[in-house]
Amino acid sequence: MKHRQTTYFGQENAICYSGFREGQQPGGITPDYEEIKEDLLILHPHWKTLRLYDCDEHALTVLDVIRREKLGFKVMLGAYILAEMNNFGCPWGGVFPEEVLKENKIKNINRIEKLIGIANQYPDIIFALSAGNENCVDWSGQYVPVSSVIRYVGMLKEGTTQPVTFCENYVPWLSKLKNLAKLVDFISIHTYPVWEYKNIHESLDYTIENYRSVSRTYPGKQVVISEAGWATQSNGRGISPDNVSEENQDIYVSDLMTWSRKENILVFVFEAFDEPWKGSPEPLEPEKHWGLYHVDRTPKRVMKQNHLSFIL
Repeated sequence: MKHRQTTYFGQENAICYSGFREGQQPGGITPDYEEIKEDLLILHPHWKTLRLYDCDEHALTVLDVIRREKLGFKVMLGAYILAEMNNFGCPWGGVFPEEVLKENKIKNINRIEKLIGIANQYPDIIFALSAGNENCVDWSGQYVPVSSVIRYVGMLKEGTTQPVTFCENYVPWLSKLKNLAKLVDFISIHTYPVWEYKNIHESLDYTIENYRSVSRTYPGKQVVISEAGWATQSNGRGISPDNVSEENQDIYVSDLMTWSRKENILVFVFEAFDEPWKGSPEPLEPEKHWGLYHVDRTPKRVMKQNHLSFIL
C-alpha cells in the first residue's frame, strides 16, 4: 500500500461542479475545453476547491483546464459506480435485469481502476478520492452493497496516495456503514434540510445536527460535508414551492459557510450551476435548480456582489 497523504482538511470555499449545459448530459454531449474554462473562470474568484462526481470525459477536461490555465483549484474526484443490487424501495427506479447488474460490477471495477490512473496522473490537483456517491442510502437508484464499497475503497487505498472517502447521505453512516467508516480516511456526508421538509429558519440547525450525529458516532474521525445546498424552484415534487427561492438559498448558503468557517469544517456547496438534464422533463423539477448560477451562467442572488457575505 502506498504512503498515505495527510487526511485532515480545514475549511475552504468548496463547491460541487458539474458543467453540463442545455442539450448536454453525462453519457451524451460533454462540455468542451472553452466551456469548462469559462465556468472555472467564473468560479475561481470565490471557490478554491471543487468536487467532481465521476472520472469521465468531463472530469478529464476539467483537470486539463486547471493544469493548463494554472487556476490553482484542488479537486475531490469520485467514481460514479452503478447498481449492483436491485432496490425495490427506490421510488424512481432502481430495478434492473440480472445481466445488467452483473455488467455493472465489471464496469464499477473498471471505473475504480480508471480513477486510480487519473489520481496518479494529477497528484498536484486531486487531493482526495471518493469510491462512489449515494449508493447505500435506502432510496438510492444505484444501490451497491457495503461490501462492494469496502472493496473499492481498498483498491483506491492500494493504488493511490490521496485520502479516500465515500460520499453518502448522513443517515447510512449512523448504522450500516460502520465497517466502511473504519476503512475510509475521512467520512463525507450529504445533508439537505429542504428535502426533509425543514423551513429556512430551522435549516442550519438541522444541518449542524446531521453533522454532529455522525461526528459523535465516530470520535476521532474527520467528517466533511460533501453536499449541502438549497433549491431555488420546485414543481412541488418532494419540496414545497413556497420553501424554495433565491432568497432562501442566499440565507442557507451564507449561514452554512459562516458556520463552516467558524468551526473549520470543509463543506462542499451543492451545486455550482443549474442542471437542466436532471430529473423529469418538467421545467420546475427541483433537481434542475440547485445551482448558485443559472444554466446561462448568470449569478443567482447568493453570488451577486452585494450578497457575498460568506466570501473572504
